[in-house]
Amino acid sequence: MKKTLSVLTGALVATAVSATAAMAANTLDTVKARGELLCGASTGLPGFSLPDEKGNWTGLDADTCRAVAAAVLGDANKVKFIPLTAKERFTALQSGEIDVLSRNTTWTHTRDTSLGLNFAGVNYYDGQGFMVQKELGVKSALELDGASVCIQAGTTTELNLADYFKLNGMKFSPVVYDTSDQTVQGFAAGRCDILTSDQSQLYALRSKLDDPSKAVVLPEVISKEPLGPVVRQGDDQWFNIVKWTLFALVNAEEMGVTSANAADMLKSKNPGVQRLVGTSGDAGAKLGLGANWAYDAIKQVGNYGEMFDRNVGPKTPLQISRGLNALWSKGGLQYAPPVR
Repeated sequence: MKKTLSVLTGALVATAVSATAAMAANTLDTVKARGELLCGASTGLPGFSLPDEKGNWTGLDADTCRAVAAAVLGDANKVKFIPLTAKERFTALQSGEIDVLSRNTTWTHTRDTSLGLNFAGVNYYDGQGFMVQKELGVKSALELDGASVCIQAGTTTELNLADYFKLNGMKFSPVVYDTSDQTVQGFAAGRCDILTSDQSQLYALRSKLDDPSKAVVLPEVISKEPLGPVVRQGDDQWFNIVKWTLFALVNAEEMGVTSANAADMLKSKNPGVQRLVGTSGDAGAKLGLGANWAYDAIKQVGNYGEMFDRNVGPKTPLQISRGLNALWSKGGLQYAPPVR
């Protein structure tokens, strides 16, 4: 009986993976026929994906989808954003409800190998941290033994939290919520002592507090959280399109190509710039796109640095410095293979 159940279970998993691969096979054709990119976003995270009062989505993750839409459809506005909780996001992608997931999602071994999904790169290097009320007087996460912790279900933060407290011989009481908004509301209402999440998300959630100055993000970073867009396995062409659109934005920053000067760069004598903006070479054709795929993305959305500064940078409410997300040539980790 056990052997039979094992065989049946394996067959079901194989069937599910095969169905996902079959569904993924023609994503580019599907998007072109529809005339719109379906982008899985968060339920509302400032700086990453958040609708304003008019329903216009802003944020680093939202702009990543806009860049893909510009590269594929020639129009960065041809995106429909579909808000998803952390628990819903992977199922929505697997089922074909969305074409790409761009929702502060951490690239991990399990997610990359067992869900039928591919991570197309990293648009934000992050790490998990802790936020506390200043009045508690806590200066370090090592002072949190016995604390109650607000945490979002379906995220990597749950395992990271358990590992960190166990490693340091501390105990905690989890207070679990389904959405990030619920976690910050619980924190503000005093239902937990601390809130844990990726540090970028902590800064975003702090901005939602009535008085953000009363909360502080502790210095400890307890994990690696490389965040980036995700697609279904089984469609290498679509995987390459999303991946190379992100790479194009990073390369554009390195080469000094911006939304403001992109048109002038069409006249550039720099061979690397020429390949990037499509005045030479066949980079677009190799992706199944037009020659101006990267040019459209850069012109309409901006290079990676512009996206970062506009959405989460020092002059935004989040006030995040480039840090690890600076270009590799400026001490950061953002590095893209060349377009050649």
